[in-house]
Parts: sequence; C-alpha cells; structure tokens
Amino acid sequence: MPPPRFASSLSTLADSARAEGEALDALDAELDGRSADLVFAFATHHHGSALEELGPRLARRTGAPIVVGCTAESVIGRGREVEGSPGLALWAASLPETRLRFFATQACAGPGDRPIFQGLPSLGDPETSSMIVVADPFTFPVDPFLATINEDHGGLPTTGGMASGALGPGQSLLFTADGIRDTGAIGVVVEEGIALRPVVSQGCRPVGRPWVVTDCERNWIRKLGGRPALEVLMETWHELSPEDQSRLQSAPFIGLAIDPTQSQFERGDFIVRGIMSLHQVDRAFAVADFVRRGQTVQLLVRDAESAGEDLRCLIGTHGGGPLLGLEPHAAGALVFSCNGRGSRMFDQPDHDVSCIRDGLQAEIPTAGFFAAGEIGPVGGRNFLHGFTASVALFRPV
Repeated sequence: MPPPRFASSLSTLADSARAEGEALDALDAELDGRSADLVFAFATHHHGSALEELGPRLARRTGAPIVVGCTAESVIGRGREVEGSPGLALWAASLPETRLRFFATQACAGPGDRPIFQGLPSLGDPETSSMIVVADPFTFPVDPFLATINEDHGGLPTTGGMASGALGPGQSLLFTADGIRDTGAIGVVVEEGIALRPVVSQGCRPVGRPWVVTDCERNWIRKLGGRPALEVLMETWHELSPEDQSRLQSAPFIGLAIDPTQSQFERGDFIVRGIMSLHQVDRAFAVADFVRRGQTVQLLVRDAESAGEDLRCLIGTHGGGPLLGLEPHAAGALVFSCNGRGSRMFDQPDHDVSCIRDGLQAEIPTAGFFAAGEIGPVGGRNFLHGFTASVALFRPV
C-alpha cells in the first residue's frame, strides 16, 4: 500500500479560468500521477460566478470523490498569505488506508432552544476520528453545533472555519463535488489511517495572576476572589508596563479556565474571550461568554510577538518537531486563520504559514483561508474562536 501523499497549489491570477488551470496543473505535478481522495479549495470573491462549478471540475480533474471548500476574503497556500487580491488555493490528499466521509448539515428547530443538525453522519471514536468543517456565518449556528459535538459525541476533535468576505446571507459559497451551497455547513470526517492533530493558537500571554470567580451572572463577572471584579481589573492594569497597559486597554482579553478542578495552569488551559463592557456602578465587567462561579480566570494581552511565539511552539509540540525521516509530501496542513490576523496584526508578511514552517522545521503542503471565526479544540472541547490560528495537521500513523 503506498504511503499518504499531500499536495497544495496557489494561483494569484485574476482570470478565473487561467487561475484554475494553473492551480490544477501544479496540484497534478505534486500528486505525481496519483488520484486524490480529498480536495480542499479556497477562493476569493474576485472569481465570482466562475466558482459555481468549481467543485465538480476539481472532482473530475483530480478523481477526488470529496471536495470541501468555501469563498474567503483572503486565502493561504504554498507558503503565502494572499490578502486583498485574487487568490485560489487548492489542497489535495491521497489517503489509501483512511476512511473519509463527506457531510452537509443544516440546523432545524429541535426541542427547547437546542437545534437539531440534519445530515450529520454517525461519528466515530474521538480517539481515532476527527472532523473538518467550513460553514456559512449567516445561516449556521456554530456554537450549538459544537455543543452538540462536545456533549453527544465525546468532543470529537473538530477543526475548521467560517467563510469570510461576504456582506450578508447568500453571498458565501461552499464548494462540494456536486456543486455549491450557500447555507449551512459542509465537512469531512477523517477516520483511522492518518493522524489528524488539531493545533489552536490563541496567541495571548497572561498578565497579573489567576483569580477565582466568586460572583457572576451569565456573562457578567461581579466579584473575583471576593473583591469587586472591576477593582481587580484596574489594579492589575496599574501594575502593567505602559506597553501592556496600552494593549489591554485597546484589546482586553480574559482567559476562562476549561477544567474547574485545575489549580495550576499552562498554555492551552484557558479559552480566550474578549472583555466586552465595564459597569462602573456595579464594579463589574462583561465577557464574550458565559461564566460560572468557582471558575478560574486570567487577564491576557495579545501582541504580534506573543502570537507568533505561541503558534511556533504549539506547532512544534503537536507536530513532533522536525519531520525526521519523512519526505515533504508525507504530511500536510490546513490553516484557518482569523481575518484579523495577517497584515492587520503582523508586520511580517505570510506570518502564520511561516510560523508553521518554522515550528515543523519543514515545508509541507499547506492551504487555508482567513476566516470569520475559527473552529478548534482547547482542553478537550471544541470552541468557536476569534483572532486565532486553527491548524489541522496531518501526520502518518
């Protein structure tokens, strides 16, 4: 049985037909005569109506029975991040001993306030299965979807992103081997044969010390360690350097501990959420998630240096460092990076793909897009993130 093989390609040509031809020719060359089992495609909105039959054309040309992809404001491929200009990024995998199952799902009304997700396949053992999802941000309730995966399917590791660059419903396109969809979500379940390791880089560093929530209501934190929460926040701010004071003031974040029994915390033990508003009278502040009494929280700051270090470290750890003994085509990565990253956050061009290369100490076939929300697991549970890089790293078993 031949080993897995991965390939990626990128075209920045404005002419859609030429861009598709260029990207497919490069993909064919990397596949070296092998048919693909799975293709991902990410395209900017510049290509317009030419995208309507993109999925079926890719399926015919590559032989892949499964095509997954979406439109995006910016795409990632071949070591580049293409922002603000036409881009078509393709990624293909030949996975001879891996079971792949495509799905398309829509939310419909269920009992109580919880929706039911039609079209979701039976999901396997979280130890040997993973899922990659792309979704329309206007019609698909991703938080309830991830809650369903977490609660009913053992937290099956799920990676992906929300299509970006659209201004309203119907403008995002999801690519499949049969055509396009403009609502819901599509994806693929990956079982056995290949190890899919999700890496989620939230890119923040802690400031101050951890605090326990002693009084809260929904997303409002009223007391930390028995003290007014706003008082603790301002006290911590005054202890910071001027640079960190500016960062916390312009983009305040808080980490919510995932495991309520934990007392020592490391990278990946918190889910990052924004601080949304302050209430001077109640001396409380609101965060972008529900909190619970007894939960540990940690104030965080985000800057370009911390975000880069975090991504390189996590990729190196989960990717096993250098890919010793493996050819470059023996591993691949799909990247779902926040559309607030890239040139909006970093002075260095192609920042996230460069960090992936540096963390692995290898150049591997990579593609992805800048998402309107990134999906990935932290602490054994799946979340929708912001300002995050979520990476699906494929490694041979």
